[in-house]
Amino acid sequence: MSEFDKIQINRNNKKIAELDILKGSLGPDVIDIRNLQKQTGFFTYDPSYGATSSCESSITFIDGDKGILLYRGYPIEQLAEESTFLEIAYLLLKGELPNKQQFEMFSHNIINHTMVHEQILNFYQGFRRNAHPMAILCGATGAMSAFYEDSADINDPNQRMISTNRLIAKIPTLAAMAYKYSVGQPFNYPDNELSYSENFLKMCFAVPTEKYNSQKVLSDAIEKIFILHADHEQNASTSTVRLAGSSGANPFACISAGIASLWGPAHGGANEAVLKMLNEIQDERNISKYLKKARDKNDPFRLFGFGHRVYKNYDPRAKVMQKTCHEVLDLLGIKNNPLLSLAMKLEKIALEDEYFIKRKLYPNVDFYSGIILQAIGFPTSMFTVLFAVARTVGWVAQWNEMIEDPNQRIGRPRQLYTGPNKRNYVKLNKRG
Repeated sequence: MSEFDKIQINRNNKKIAELDILKGSLGPDVIDIRNLQKQTGFFTYDPSYGATSSCESSITFIDGDKGILLYRGYPIEQLAEESTFLEIAYLLLKGELPNKQQFEMFSHNIINHTMVHEQILNFYQGFRRNAHPMAILCGATGAMSAFYEDSADINDPNQRMISTNRLIAKIPTLAAMAYKYSVGQPFNYPDNELSYSENFLKMCFAVPTEKYNSQKVLSDAIEKIFILHADHEQNASTSTVRLAGSSGANPFACISAGIASLWGPAHGGANEAVLKMLNEIQDERNISKYLKKARDKNDPFRLFGFGHRVYKNYDPRAKVMQKTCHEVLDLLGIKNNPLLSLAMKLEKIALEDEYFIKRKLYPNVDFYSGIILQAIGFPTSMFTVLFAVARTVGWVAQWNEMIEDPNQRIGRPRQLYTGPNKRNYVKLNKRG
């Protein structure tokens, strides 16, 4: 980033501040307001930070108006069709696609970290059987700092690398264990002969009494879901990881914080909300009634899985998911499932109905990913868990970038105070 211009702020025809305008490689220019308070005595007010750049990053770029998502400059559509999740992980972490030797070494390092400490199995026994898998994953991830203290020094580049490899490798194992625990089945150890996604599916669905048969269409679908969800710029959970990391917290604690943020229904729970919405609609004959409810601003019903806060055009990830969704449904032969048939009908309406088209309410990635995950056999409680598995790669990439940023300081947002003015304490026996 480089300064290329300045902007003056005037009040009553008098200059009160001169601020630098900074230009990135893509996207809008930004005004550097770090000296605003020093020059003027003012802070800025920006609830949810929707108009504020909180950091400098070279990892992911989004242009919501044009429907563009780039990982290190590469279009997501190309990566999802041509690449693998571990290759994407290398790209997000290192900044460039690996050559064959680099990829083999990186894959080897990840695969050799897939097992978790055996005592972590006992840690799971402390949870209730009906505990939400996200609650288990959040706790288990934070607990990793108690098992892997040898890689918790954030000032040691080698330890940061080991923690990064451990998190990418072990989060799928912890996630699969969370699922197995919630359904009362024995844990499966990782199988390092399988790909990242095949291994995850086997850990989730294999049982000791039967031979597990991997299906490429399903593992490819999970691979694409992982790639499409690997990073998404400075969203709520990524910002949480960076804010937690700015205090010097260990990486396991930071990723646990990100998982907690992701758990929110407005963030990682969107695909789960899609299935709940479809269950509420129940039947194709009810679609028109619910579309009418969605159009009514006074009705609490909301359509989930359509449109996106960032993308004001078609979600580029949805184009990939749409194709994958139909491949999975074709393979499993469950297009006659009432809920999935309802989803496909709703998709058709959204792509043709003037109400949707005019407002650019196209099906987004959450609409298709929820359908895919249910078709594969995951309960809705696991949807956000799979999101967390994928996003861990982006989180650790962003965390590493933050640690190495010379401008990084502990996060300390300001506020617009609207409480009482200073007042004196009145003893209890004298209060009316």
